[in-house]
Amino acid sequence: MNHWLVKSEPFKYSFEQLLKDKKTIWDGVRNYQARNNLKAMSKDDLVLFYHSNEGKEIVGIAKVVKTFYQDPTTADPNWVVVELSPVKKLKKSVTLEEIKTTKSLNDIGLIKQGRLSVMPIKPEEFDQILGLAEEL
Repeated sequence: MNHWLVKSEPFKYSFEQLLKDKKTIWDGVRNYQARNNLKAMSKDDLVLFYHSNEGKEIVGIAKVVKTFYQDPTTADPNWVVVELSPVKKLKKSVTLEEIKTTKSLNDIGLIKQGRLSVMPIKPEEFDQILGLAEEL
């Protein structure tokens, strides 16, 4: 199993909306590296859900329920989507500031490639974040 982080501005699509919807397609990705990350996702991979711009915090865990296929919002075959469903809202959100001040997370993609919207997370980073969220 792999671990990932996806970013969304909460006014566009929040984790609370994912909880209500029970499932969503992760569409609109128009960066080749992020697209390649979507293509690398496998069914049941766990995904950290990050609210960007407003909040700047990891707020929940989702999972991949359907692997990549053509993005239905464009006719361009270069772009793909995956389907995600919520696993749980974190007991305590983990802010970008907390991540930046946690030495063991200094190499996390969220800091190194802050503009990337879909990125892999190492298992130990995933566990460290869950620890910060008081989930472990």
